[in-house]
Amino acid sequence: MTAQPPALPSPCYLLEEAKLRRNLELIGRVSKETGCHFILALKSFAMWSVFPLVTRYLEGCAASSLNEATLARTRFGGHLHVYAPAYSEDEFPQLLALSDRISFNSLSQWRRFSGRALAAGVSAGLRVNPEINEVGTALYNPCGEQSRLGIRSQELHDALPDGVAGLHVHALCESGADSTERLIEAVERRFGHLLGSLRWLNLGGGHLLTRAGYDVPRLIRALRRLGQRYPRLELVLEPGSAVAWDTGPLVSSVLDLIERGGVQIAILDISASAHMPDVLEMPYRPQVRGAGGPGEKAHSYRLGGLTCLAGDVIGDYAFDRPLRIGDRVIFEDMMHYTMVKTTLFNGVRHPAIAIQHATGEVEVVRRFDYHDYEARLS
Repeated sequence: MTAQPPALPSPCYLLEEAKLRRNLELIGRVSKETGCHFILALKSFAMWSVFPLVTRYLEGCAASSLNEATLARTRFGGHLHVYAPAYSEDEFPQLLALSDRISFNSLSQWRRFSGRALAAGVSAGLRVNPEINEVGTALYNPCGEQSRLGIRSQELHDALPDGVAGLHVHALCESGADSTERLIEAVERRFGHLLGSLRWLNLGGGHLLTRAGYDVPRLIRALRRLGQRYPRLELVLEPGSAVAWDTGPLVSSVLDLIERGGVQIAILDISASAHMPDVLEMPYRPQVRGAGGPGEKAHSYRLGGLTCLAGDVIGDYAFDRPLRIGDRVIFEDMMHYTMVKTTLFNGVRHPAIAIQHATGEVEVVRRFDYHDYEARLS
């Protein structure tokens, strides 16, 4: 529990500009020292109110839908690489009009759509599966044996279809530099004989280079070595989490305090289900500012959400003093993935979005109301 500026509403996502800039400066340094091109994966971070800052360091965006592609063009600019597991006939012409590069997830999609992409002057590639397992949680592992994402090397029969300009791989999730090394090794082992004829290689996301303890020099060495082996190959990384890692919390408030079966429960004005879905999906236990695990401090509580879902529970935490109605409970590191995956389930109040500028000033850039809820329905 920590005091926040009085002007800050609850609930609210609060992006801390100084921390975002710190991450971007590190990414910019790696790009400069390796020659790799970094683009923003919108699936992880799409807070367009800070795009004017992000565009100073990243060259464009990676989009996975027509809506993301449109946001990239209207709010970000620069290079746009589009990839989706499949494209529909009605949206594909619009995607082509927005894209600089596009990746196809299967050979059947390539046969169906690539002619139109090439005729439009869009650089076209294939997403391939390097068949490594660097992600411990199956839900987030794109390279499993039965994964629907990417083409396996045996499907290509040692040759690429005419017109393929690049390969796109995505195999990591919040991973270290050692995982990036193994990814590069797997790509060269399975597809190395094809790389010399290509113009670009997109190594995807999941490279969490802004996390404390990440071996940045090791990443730089790995990317430099790859670039030296294939000097004509443009290397692209599309981190999302790394851009917004640890750049701000979700601020909530205690609405009620009850006891059930010997457990003290604090009901908050946010929801794991609606506002922090990875808590239930992954699952994981987010860090709460000033709190510890059950029994680590004098007063333990189960933090529960506001929806009617019985399992809308964030977890058990301990505090130095008893919680009181109105206290702020601050969940750390909630800017990447969390914000883009929220819903309006149960119609509960959606958290506002604010920026704490480097000057300390807090600007609330978005509040949500009934009209946002109504507009999702008919």
